[in-house]
Amino acid sequence: MLTIGRLAAHAGVTVRAVRHYHRIGLLPEPARDHSGYRAYDAAAVVRLIRIRTLADAGVPLARVRELLDADPAEFARAVAQIDTRLRAEVRRLQDTRRRLAGLAAGEHLALPPSVVRYLDRLRGLGVGERYIAMERDAWILVAAQVPHLIDAVMADKHERLDDPDVVRLYGFLQGDLDAPADDPRIVEIADVLERLMARATQAGETADGFDDRFVDLLDTAMIESAPGAARVLAILEQRGWRGWTRVTRVPAD
Repeated sequence: MLTIGRLAAHAGVTVRAVRHYHRIGLLPEPARDHSGYRAYDAAAVVRLIRIRTLADAGVPLARVRELLDADPAEFARAVAQIDTRLRAEVRRLQDTRRRLAGLAAGEHLALPPSVVRYLDRLRGLGVGERYIAMERDAWILVAAQVPHLIDAVMADKHERLDDPDVVRLYGFLQGDLDAPADDPRIVEIADVLERLMARATQAGETADGFDDRFVDLLDTAMIESAPGAARVLAILEQRGWRGWTRVTRVPAD
């Protein structure tokens, strides 16, 4: 006959685990001998090893008793159910790992590859990281709003980077975005934007994929992020243009 310590050693568990299995009813408590000690037999060792094996395999303790007392067919069905649950858990954990990898990858977390490539191209033009962050956040909103259009939009943006005026516009964004509203570059930016707006309007290009509230959200985000943006828009409106995300021609009085 075995003491609780010897039983635990034979089964490869701790004495504390044995006592826990007693408390939850997985391992019957034997009668005490004349000295007051519990005395375990070989059957207790076998049952404890089976409990430990099932627990190590990921079987919840709440189901261990069911499997210990099951016939072969019942055991096979229960194991299949547990295996299905474990496979689902593995998939969940793998998905979590992919999401964590995305967090480490920064922009890749919420943006399609086409946008990430575009932002990298802006960096190659020397555009500052503060402006990159503004564009990134705007494109996150756009990609969520029109995911089916984002790759086509990015293809168009890449084509526009071949336009000297677009390159010049981004050249203004290499430095400090906190320039005051009376910075002389504001008028230069407005001049470049006006030329771009005129060409876009002539070509019939619009932002009709967005609803009005979404357009207002993007415009507000731009104005709040760049102090000079409101001044640029005011100059353009004086010249007959309105909007940032959706540009329209203001009718002459």
